Amino acid sequence: MTQLEARISAAKKLQEPTPRADEHYSQANLAWRMVIELVAGLGIGFGIGYGLDLWLGTLPIFMVLFVMLGLAAGVKTMLRSAQEIQEKKLAEEAERDERD
Repeated sequence: MTQLEARISAAKKLQEPTPRADEHYSQANLAWRMVIELVAGLGIGFGIGYGLDLWLGTLPIFMVLFVMLGLAAGVKTMLRSAQEIQEKKLAEEAERDERD
């Protein structure tokens, strides 16, 4: 009887629909996340550079420098996010292949 119950529960698990997020919206959310990370890096760099230029009374040299540093930081963060997303997708595919 226990073997029959185990087989029934295994069959039910195979029949259960897997919850999934709508691919279109999840991809759009990932794209917006990357855009926001880039813009945040630029904005923070601009704010620091502009503040230093005002405080020191210099030409906008610090603003340009920190905007470039903010751009580099934003791109680095975007690449890290893309790598994280890729690793998650590969892990999901490997898990799916193991089940099959």
